[in-house]
Amino acid sequence: MNPLVFGIGAGVVFGVLTVLTMLPLSFPDRTVALSAAFASRFAIGFLVPLVRMPVAPALRGALVGLLVSIPDALVTGAYLPVILIGTLGGALIGGLAGRFAGRAVP
Repeated sequence: MNPLVFGIGAGVVFGVLTVLTMLPLSFPDRTVALSAAFASRFAIGFLVPLVRMPVAPALRGALVGLLVSIPDALVTGAYLPVILIGTLGGALIGGLAGRFAGRAVP
């Protein structure tokens, strides 16, 4: 599968799953919180199959997930859940991308 198409699909799925897990929570500005969470998780899913690094795909995904999650964790103060979900989701997407998305775009 084309890495770009895989990344768009992975980003949408990861973003939607994250928003669904946040629906029961309350936020001062719910729309902004859910939109920001979707955008951040979409970015992880989108970038992981497109990034080239000389490491295993799952490790590449974990690193991208960690780096994208750090600003959200700093802003929200919810370090553990934000970083953990971003890193694990990135690793999972990286593993799947390595198996199904072929080589990253040069």
